[in-house]
Amino acid sequence: MQVAIASGKGGVGKSTITASLLYFLKDRYKLIAVDADAEAPNLGLLLGVEEWEEEREHIGAKVAKINTETCVRCGICYERCPYESIYIDEDGNYIVNELTCEGCNVCGLVCPVPGTITLEQARSGVIRKATTKYGFPIISAQLDVGRPESGKLVTEEKEWAKKLMDELNLEHMIVDSAAGIGCQVIASIGGADLTILIAEPTPASLSDVQRAYKVVQHFRQPAYLIINKADLNPGFTALREWAEAEGIPVIGEVPYDRAIPKSMAMLKPVVEAFPDSPASKALKEIAERIAEEILG
Repeated sequence: MQVAIASGKGGVGKSTITASLLYFLKDRYKLIAVDADAEAPNLGLLLGVEEWEEEREHIGAKVAKINTETCVRCGICYERCPYESIYIDEDGNYIVNELTCEGCNVCGLVCPVPGTITLEQARSGVIRKATTKYGFPIISAQLDVGRPESGKLVTEEKEWAKKLMDELNLEHMIVDSAAGIGCQVIASIGGADLTILIAEPTPASLSDVQRAYKVVQHFRQPAYLIINKADLNPGFTALREWAEAEGIPVIGEVPYDRAIPKSMAMLKPVVEAFPDSPASKALKEIAERIAEEILG
């Protein structure tokens, strides 16, 4: 199975919970992890990855380039660029800032000298593979600064993971998606068999998880909910009420626990660093439910 873990909001503990679930499930299943947050990948840190065994460049972005020899310095491209990515250097040449260029080609269309402004391919990021200290593989990606195509990076990550599943006879893929509902999240949830949503009992988290659930509904997937920091706001009942109204099973609650930030500083899942902590005990019960009711 392919299981996506999403939240719609950053900071709700998605990667922390993912690492802990992987830790518990690794002895029962042959797993592969995918860190689908290409803009800020950190799952590998919690799983003991110190170096990457293999890296692949992703070439797909396009940036404009101005030929200063044929440029007549009319300034039309400078005026028309919708992203203000063209500047004038100290020699009076018009230069494209590759970090902000979106490759829209407006500059090329308005340039009066054919062939002076061209679009060239550029690297969007890198996709990499490693073996965690727990023995299962992980695929991660790092988007280059200012580059688009984060969704395509995640799609390539998952394709690489699928090939490894076939080669290594693995059973399940656990995908730790990014925050929000952008391209990365859509690519993470698309093709999955189900999505586990992570939320905390606050109005902001409820609003964002509702948006993430709409993405899940678009792909016609079943969804489950884990409530993190469940005792943080005991008077807030709207999250559970929403889940009940939508028919989303709540597979567990994790209490607020100071052991979690301590374990993150140690670069370990909390269930390994502090196995007797309240959060670790709750996560163990959740892992058991996932194993019995979802993965089978």
